[in-house]
Amino acid sequence: MSDSHILVERPQVRPGVMVIRFNRPEKKNAITSAMYNRMTAALEEANGDETVRAVAFLGTEGCFSAGNDMGDFLTYALSGSKEAPAAAVFIKALALAEKPLVSGVDGLAIGIGTTLNLHCDMTVASGRSLFRTPFVDLALVPEAASSLLAPKIMGHQRAFAMLVAGEGFSAQAALDAGLVWKIVEPETVEAETLSLAASLAARPPQALRIARDLVRGSRDEVLARIDEELVHFSAQLKSAEARAAFEAFMRR
Repeated sequence: MSDSHILVERPQVRPGVMVIRFNRPEKKNAITSAMYNRMTAALEEANGDETVRAVAFLGTEGCFSAGNDMGDFLTYALSGSKEAPAAAVFIKALALAEKPLVSGVDGLAIGIGTTLNLHCDMTVASGRSLFRTPFVDLALVPEAASSLLAPKIMGHQRAFAMLVAGEGFSAQAALDAGLVWKIVEPETVEAETLSLAASLAARPPQALRIARDLVRGSRDEVLARIDEELVHFSAQLKSAEARAAFEAFMRR
């Protein structure tokens, strides 16, 4: 993987804002372990950099992310590795992010492409966006503390429809469910997201941090749920039914 699959813009480009951009459009921004590692490093860098006051996630035209790279995931499942997947390390970095997180979604947001937004403080989406988490279809279980966060944000019925039944949510449905802050035209997603990040970055940083922490509450429950999900996710990832589902997916 080239570093070009995840582009990281430091605040020297846009004062106060770090941009983490998916840039693998030929694979619908499917995320590999190396891409997760790069995003984790960027979030950890942002935590320790006083010049970063907000972080923005962006994709490419028509696609935020199609989720995990299934070939990469199948390789991990067959490896017998006892190490936590790079995705799990990234998810914890998301939960522990100290700066406000915003995201701009245009088009597909599948799997982690959806659950990532549960950790964002504000999400802008185009009207053509589709949010879907086909975990059970792949013989997997919810991740990224989505089994905790989604019901809190969306209510049980909508969360169950998304996380268990695998129902897709249009941009309007995501807005109604509280997953999205606002809907804009596709060509303005990036500008709106970066404007939002810049607006947050311009606010008094200490007050912003305290206010954000008060709104988000303790992270202990989120981290505990990430660990609980990971136990089941890791077991399922190496299961025969998941392997069959992955192989069927790869033959499409």
